[in-house]
Amino acid sequence: MPTTQQLREQRANIWEQMKALIEKPERSAEDNQTYDRLETEYDKLDGDIERQEKHEKREKENNAVDRRGVVPPSDKPAEPTEEAYASAFRNFLREGVNDLEPEERALMRSRFEQFKNAAGAGTGAAGGYLVPPEFRDRMIETMKWYGPMLQEAETITTDTGANLPWPTNDDTANVGAILAENTQVTEQDVTIGTASIDAYMYTSKLVRASYQLLQDRPDFDDWLARKLGERIGRIWNQHFTTGTGTAQPDGIVTSATVGVTGAAGTAASGPAYANLVDLVESLDPAYGAGNGLRWMMHQSVRKSLRKLTDSQNRPLWEPSLQAGEPDSLLGYPTRLNNDMPTLGANSKSLLFGNIREAYLIRTVRGINTLRLTERYADFLQVGFLAFARADGALQNGNAVRVWQAAAT
Repeated sequence: MPTTQQLREQRANIWEQMKALIEKPERSAEDNQTYDRLETEYDKLDGDIERQEKHEKREKENNAVDRRGVVPPSDKPAEPTEEAYASAFRNFLREGVNDLEPEERALMRSRFEQFKNAAGAGTGAAGGYLVPPEFRDRMIETMKWYGPMLQEAETITTDTGANLPWPTNDDTANVGAILAENTQVTEQDVTIGTASIDAYMYTSKLVRASYQLLQDRPDFDDWLARKLGERIGRIWNQHFTTGTGTAQPDGIVTSATVGVTGAAGTAASGPAYANLVDLVESLDPAYGAGNGLRWMMHQSVRKSLRKLTDSQNRPLWEPSLQAGEPDSLLGYPTRLNNDMPTLGANSKSLLFGNIREAYLIRTVRGINTLRLTERYADFLQVGFLAFARADGALQNGNAVRVWQAAAT
């Protein structure tokens, strides 16, 4: 199996061939076909590199040796550990709570949480078991993998899902002044706004698992964590990107200010070089000098940007040659987010700015699971669901700008 570095070298070689074709003064139909074939190979290597880096990271974590010292004996009963709960939770996933040992059932009951309705009252016995840290971490890792906004935005975690008033402000228009001797200082208030951060209940929907899968797959809990995390991660990212703000989070693209509108024809061809420069310059200099600036785009925009060249016919897109570093455009890192709108009339499919400064994601501490045993017993299957609560809102609209394609 090729190493990550070898894959990056292969990708760099393909990129040089793509550049050579783009730089041709005139391209034939055969050249265009060759470019499309090379771009397909380039995208495949992109995915191979991401998977390889993820695998290497996991391998490093799993090879870590636990060197904790031996705990001296004590007459005092040991407190339940996270390892003990994790073991009980794994048995719960495979066998159900009724078939657990008494000690394991007690552990599971200690982590049972009732679901809350809109008024904050419990709904009888309806609820789920909190997942242990290792299961939650695997879910969150998967959620981030499928949710770029979870990696880029500021994220806070609260113990409850109570409504959270969150201050928003922008002080870039206010400046200081020269003060004459024996003169009173004038006041300049900071305009503070408030965003109301809720906690919408999200579900992974139902995942069915056969009895054979439960019995034969030793890493079933890891498999289930990835499946549940993937589903919640996808819907979170969709809402944090383009949510309407009505009965769902307010997406960053939905609320961001349009910095540049493309000329006629950009709905199909994507932004021009001048659009990119104008979009960078549309951002206030207060945010333009930071290290957190980056592009975020839909794949259809990435495809068009890879074909853009400067006045010397050199591609503007620069692929990364270093592990863990993203490709760059005009010197700024890029981030793919396919929950942004595709290229089309009036689409906002390209964003630039400091996403962490601009957008806040609020999650609630617990992730709950349900195990449905009897409902699918005649299919020899067990159903699983996960529930997690979250919301998002724009906290500083001046930190990002979007490019919008022309209406026609």
